[in-house]
Amino acid sequence: MTGTGNWTWLIRGRVTTLIDAGTGHDQHLDELQRALDGAPLAQVLVTHGHVDHASGATVLAERFPGARFLKMPWPERDSRWPVSWETLTDGSAVPAGDEILTAVHTPGHAPDHLCFWHEESRTLFCGDLAVKGTTVYIPPNLRGDLTDYLASLERALALRPARLLPAHGPVIDDPETVLREYIEHRRAREEQILDALRQGDDSPDAMVARIYRGLKGTLIPIARESVLAHLIKLEREGRAARREDAWHIIDP
Repeated sequence: MTGTGNWTWLIRGRVTTLIDAGTGHDQHLDELQRALDGAPLAQVLVTHGHVDHASGATVLAERFPGARFLKMPWPERDSRWPVSWETLTDGSAVPAGDEILTAVHTPGHAPDHLCFWHEESRTLFCGDLAVKGTTVYIPPNLRGDLTDYLASLERALALRPARLLPAHGPVIDDPETVLREYIEHRRAREEQILDALRQGDDSPDAMVARIYRGLKGTLIPIARESVLAHLIKLEREGRAARREDAWHIIDP
């Protein structure tokens, strides 16, 4: 799910800032200590409350007792990691290093997902909004929402970023291309799901078998969640409906 692992981004300066808390892995903590080179860690900005981004907060708080922890609230998740969370909202201006970052609410992958925008360099610290070379998982069982995610991609495009610094994978130097490809990919997947409904598939499992042929067994639950995210979007738009556990298309 995380490829080769997580990126956390350290911004040094007057307000030394770490973007994302990681998982509390010893090697990460040691590397962070070396990178700080004696400077205090002032704060940790968390993009969202999934385990690989937030669970390291408690260990970071022990290692760096003066650090503040800031994120958009997701109460049922945030309570798992009992640090003194401070609230960020859409548009919050956050000193980071010697600059200012702006919090940009980009839900979809998670309800609390924030990106952090540095306007002068047109750099977006994008968390899990985009991961080059693969698509982003939208998990309805963790309050993922495909409608919100598509709107978040459009919002990121409107910023006209020069680069994206993601939480996984390489730096994205062609943001417009990647973000538009994501939107087109979701449109194409939606058409596949509508076609499966027309052919009589009435469950996410049946659609996964049709659309994701040859998929590894370990990835089938993830594909099922992706299909379900599309079905929920179609239901909200009045283009599909479910009766008990069976889905059907609503043709205009």
